Amino acid sequence: MSLQWYDFVGLAGVGFVLVSFFLLQAGKLAGDSIGYQLANLFGAIFILVSIFCSEAAFKDVISATVMQFCWIAISLYGLWRGTKARAARFRNRGNPPAA
Repeated sequence: MSLQWYDFVGLAGVGFVLVSFFLLQAGKLAGDSIGYQLANLFGAIFILVSIFCSEAAFKDVISATVMQFCWIAISLYGLWRGTKARAARFRNRGNPPAA
């Protein structure tokens, strides 16, 4: 068995997810940071590419496929929440806090 290009893409995706999770646990990334969310999003997309490009039957990869689609949805939700929070902080930057 030899590795194909999509295997390397999938391994890169696994790397994105695992490194970002390690950095979160090590306190180097915040869970709501854009870097953490993007690493998870791209990791899941890369893993999906490797799943769809492989010759495996869909019934053999359905659980991994569902997990990656959920991972993408959660990452997009996190990006949306983070963007909203950053926009609110930016808007309130010039306003002093209410006493």
